[in-house]
Amino acid sequence: MNILNHNTPIIIGIDHAYGNIKTANCCFKTGVASFDKEPTFKSNLLVYEGRYYLIGEEHKEFTADKMADSDYYILTLAAIGRELNIRKQISARVHLAAGLPLTWVSEQKDAFKQYLLQKDSVDFHFRGAEYHVDFVGADIFPQGFAAAADHLRDFRGVNMLADIGNGTMNVMYINDRRPQEKKCFTEKYGTHQCMLAVRENLLKLYGSAADETVIDRVLRYGTAEISERYLTAIQSTAREYVAGIFRRLREHEYDPELMKLYVVGGGGCLIKNFGEFDAGQVVINEDICATAKGYEYLAHLRARKGGTV
Repeated sequence: MNILNHNTPIIIGIDHAYGNIKTANCCFKTGVASFDKEPTFKSNLLVYEGRYYLIGEEHKEFTADKMADSDYYILTLAAIGRELNIRKQISARVHLAAGLPLTWVSEQKDAFKQYLLQKDSVDFHFRGAEYHVDFVGADIFPQGFAAAADHLRDFRGVNMLADIGNGTMNVMYINDRRPQEKKCFTEKYGTHQCMLAVRENLLKLYGSAADETVIDRVLRYGTAEISERYLTAIQSTAREYVAGIFRRLREHEYDPELMKLYVVGGGGCLIKNFGEFDAGQVVINEDICATAKGYEYLAHLRARKGGTV
């Protein structure tokens, strides 16, 4: 490990999603289990200010306020640790690049920035290494748009961008390469709602609940090594959910004959596996880290235009 604290700040983009935390180079489950004493299993253990946190444990419930508790701050430290480990560093000056749902950015960005920068510097232990981080700033961008920011040249004519995450679906128009600020929408219709619908349907049909790992595999890949009746039930519910996505898009004036649809986020695999659409009019970005990469791109762009990074 490089123990030197470099003078040049590192921009680290973090997608604080409800299902998974993503950086430009890694993805891990959005979950935190807190302990007073060191737990038995330590593979993803983070130690900060005398408390022990298992990263990726339990499921983070949907909340419109990501600053309601310390979980997303702890997950931010874990994300930084993962990125510094890739760089073979244990000490760095870090500028964070993060985001919020499209229609929440204007109201929450200042508070979220303050939340992320609540400490000027931190020391923490994660996955067997000690880290020291000095925070030098943070930028908050609209999620969804960030995933498309570096290839706006592709958005000729009228385009609808749908960022389908675990908790929300963010929709915006990009016309002739220009985002339309007055045509941005956020819906609580993420992939977790599909998961809940599948579990409810399996209980109704067969009186049993499949493990989320099994359901997630079917949703992600379209199939799994399970019995035909369970597979058919999960696939049928997923098709109904995807049909619901397109209904909501049509409520926001989506018309496949007049525009292209660009899909980003984890829900893209559902569209791909269970949707009925014209492949020539729908583009699915399957890079789960695209939004985090977009945050970094926008932060670098802002710095080149006179920022302080």
